[in-house]
Amino acid sequence: MLNPLVEENVQADQDDPALLFTAAYNAFSGPVFGYLRARGVDDPEAVTQDVFLALYPKLATLHGGLQGAKTLLFSIAHARMVDHYRKRERTPEPTPYEADLDSRSAPSAEDQAVGALGVTELMEDLADDYREVLALRVVADLSVEETADIMGKSQGAVKQLQRRALNALRKKALGKRALQRNGTS
Repeated sequence: MLNPLVEENVQADQDDPALLFTAAYNAFSGPVFGYLRARGVDDPEAVTQDVFLALYPKLATLHGGLQGAKTLLFSIAHARMVDHYRKRERTPEPTPYEADLDSRSAPSAEDQAVGALGVTELMEDLADDYREVLALRVVADLSVEETADIMGKSQGAVKQLQRRALNALRKKALGKRALQRNGTS
């Protein structure tokens, strides 16, 4: 039951939609929330707010004061609840991904490119500057200028470091292939 003072104030000032809205919100936000929650709407708080946002533009033409607002509020709430279930029927149920149960396996392109030659292991033995310049230039695909700024070196020094790093990497890769051909690892 509504507070008689609230009802009297709203009836007395029928021309002020803000007063009617405030009174309707104070009187019916809890019951609208409870209705939506009881009907299983996923986010009843958000939908309650949507219901009141839909009510506000209609207040200027609303008849019946607070009781009219109540009727309109619950018809809007009911429509939002129906919309919720219609949307839920059209949306497939999400299923969590469980990596342990997934028998499919395909290595990423990066893993294939790096792992095939053992580049990661080859790079471990390189000097820190060589690893850094290769990581920035080749892996991160940064320009010579960007790499020079990050490393605090001149562009010429970065080009020279990259050339030396690639040569060292090439020698190690050729040495590893030769060992693999001969049957030792």
